[in-house]
Amino acid sequence: MTLSLKALAAAISIAALTAGGSASAETLRLTHNTSDTTTWQKGAQRFAELVDEGTGGDTTIRIFPNAQLTGGDQMKQSEMVGRGALDFVLTSAINVTPLVPEMAVFSLPYLYANYDEVDATTQGAPGEKMAEILGEHGIKVLAWGENGFREVTNSKHPIKTPDDLKGLKMRVAGPMYIDVMNALGANPQQMQWAETFSALQQGVVDGQENPIGAVIIPQRVYEVQKYITPWHYSYDPLFLGVSQKLWDSWDADKQAAVQKAATEAMAYQIEVSREDTASGLDYLKEQGMEVYEPTEDDIAAFRAATKPAFDTWATKVGPDLVATFQDTISGKAD
Repeated sequence: MTLSLKALAAAISIAALTAGGSASAETLRLTHNTSDTTTWQKGAQRFAELVDEGTGGDTTIRIFPNAQLTGGDQMKQSEMVGRGALDFVLTSAINVTPLVPEMAVFSLPYLYANYDEVDATTQGAPGEKMAEILGEHGIKVLAWGENGFREVTNSKHPIKTPDDLKGLKMRVAGPMYIDVMNALGANPQQMQWAETFSALQQGVVDGQENPIGAVIIPQRVYEVQKYITPWHYSYDPLFLGVSQKLWDSWDADKQAAVQKAATEAMAYQIEVSREDTASGLDYLKEQGMEVYEPTEDDIAAFRAATKPAFDTWATKVGPDLVATFQDTISGKAD
């Protein structure tokens, strides 16, 4: 009996090595806060595939969408990664502002006009500075991804001017957007994304604002919203981060493999997000949404109305940090 048990144990051990590639194989957890239909999920899946390939099967990454590991609280994910309770996080900058207020700099109203300006910051000195700040909170930024330009939707009427937002109950993701919506005369209500669809469906809130390709289409927001205005008022990047404690525990080869996987996966995620956004308005029209495309004068009015929120948050995140972004955007950076 003893010999049989030993033989069985040996067989199981050999099988495990064959299947897993190594006796030291590990399974790590990645959290994000949207559903498994989004470009966030596509980026996470590509990352997991590339890590598995790059480590020869020694590292497996399990993906947990909808902030499952934090009880649906999208704001807690980064904090848990920062203290090493979770391994990886893929989330948007605005979700980290309770922990790192400086992250709101990306989303200041009308900071950016186009993707070129976005890329100049995420891939340049501003992105490096933000990664340094997140590092002080125990999060190693591996790569920047994209949630996108946040567009406004609602179920009541077209939004053509700031006055059209007055009195609307608007779901928002974080503190900065509360100030923005207050400046526009709306009634902002901060809410977890996992609760938002049902809140829109039941009329608890009238509207929301999110990117087309990354959220509005894959999360089927068009089923509970009639009107959309692509006003490009705020940009929201994603970042793929890992616990600094975990990162520091790896040797140089493992770090290089994970870094390479993250860079490639987020480049793919950005590509998919922008492709989906480019064709998104036509798709939303097909689904029955009414699209109002604002004129330059309309945008100027929205920019002026949100300027108080810009100024408030520019002070909170730090004038020097804002200047770093603005100089890079204007091409004045060294």
